[in-house]
Amino acid sequence: MPPLNRRSFLKAAGLAAAGTNVTMLAQPITIEEAQTPVAANDHIQLALIGAGGQGQGDTRTAITVPGVKLVAVADCYDGRLAHSKEVWGNDIVTARDYKEILARKDVDAVLIATPDHWHRQIAVDAMKAGKDVYCEKPMIHIYADGPAMIETAASTGRILQVGSQRVSSIIYAKAKELLASGAIGQLNMVTARWDRNSSIGAWNYSVPLDASPETCDWPRFLGSAPKVAFNAERFFQWRKWKDYGSGVAGDLFVHLFSGTHFITGSLGPTRAMATGAIRFWKDGRDVPDVMLGLFDYPEGFNLSLRVNFVNGGEESEGFLFTGTEGTMEIAGTTLTVSRTPREKEPGYSIGTFTNDMQKRFLEQYRAKYPAQDPTNNPTSIVQKYAAPRGYSDSYDHFHNFFNSVRTRKAPVEDATFGYRAAGAALLSNLSIERNAIVQWNPKTMKLA
Repeated sequence: MPPLNRRSFLKAAGLAAAGTNVTMLAQPITIEEAQTPVAANDHIQLALIGAGGQGQGDTRTAITVPGVKLVAVADCYDGRLAHSKEVWGNDIVTARDYKEILARKDVDAVLIATPDHWHRQIAVDAMKAGKDVYCEKPMIHIYADGPAMIETAASTGRILQVGSQRVSSIIYAKAKELLASGAIGQLNMVTARWDRNSSIGAWNYSVPLDASPETCDWPRFLGSAPKVAFNAERFFQWRKWKDYGSGVAGDLFVHLFSGTHFITGSLGPTRAMATGAIRFWKDGRDVPDVMLGLFDYPEGFNLSLRVNFVNGGEESEGFLFTGTEGTMEIAGTTLTVSRTPREKEPGYSIGTFTNDMQKRFLEQYRAKYPAQDPTNNPTSIVQKYAAPRGYSDSYDHFHNFFNSVRTRKAPVEDATFGYRAAGAALLSNLSIERNAIVQWNPKTMKLA
């Protein structure tokens, strides 16, 4: 396929001037490749650490990648360990203590899907134990986590990939290509949102009927967090408390930052301000259910983010990239580019002038800007791209991770990228906490 530039984009998209033209994007991984058998001795043996909803969902996707086998699961709730055997067989090893899993020689890589405050310790321990790591987003819980994880990955030579799957999406790859080609001109603003309108979407996950200090390893769950009495809601709905999670910033803003940084090639924002509060879910949580953030980027564009758990409409996630010559919108698995050619003349507003001045003004104006043939005016161009039915960027992200494990090539979302995305997201929490604008150096990855 020839390289895409503004001229070739306009030529192709010009076909869509009379209506929207939909282009189906090709999957990077072919069906034949996915079905290619892998020798038993070439399997990557995976362990899951943190078998909650995200962890079990991730694992179901991960083991569909050819040559990947689940061999062990660690979790602090006995019911999840028992269910793991129900789902994946009695031959998998289960343990409350993740260190028992890391000590096993038959584990090649680990998938970390624990509460955020455990990411750093488990990832560092895993890499020092010789395991490659897929760590769910956000990579960090506090800023000090980032350098330690980056340094450990470098010193041990282990693969560490962060789990923001949009980085592996064919939709986002096409958006990156189009933006670089000048399809919407010079980027000046990105607007992104993630809205939810359900109780589960607001992290009110179900609590099992047998939740107790006997079935839940509460001290191990707490780890470095403040020591408090057993609380089943905190155990199973941990995202609602800053002691274990990082609120909507770490759960959802980080996805939007990952997508923005991947598409634009930016290292991150330099200045941030945010506001938010608990508007509806006043159930004991201490993190906002509505948050808005504004960020300045050194490349010359601004990012506006919104997460709303009190949304009265439909749940949605999306981006709008606005440039000097058009817009580019991502909604689900579709990408729409709308390009409206800029005016060929500045126009005039002379109605309040005297008749004589209007006449003289128009004479000079038309001498400089000859009248255009109205039948030859350029029209707006709309081009739409869509992923194939059933496409999964999560599968592609895991495929890319396991490919890095086999080849030892750098992952698509390494620890540095993950830290910059999560570090930018946590600026929102910091801005609200300080009630102030906060500064961040995306190159050095330090707060100013």
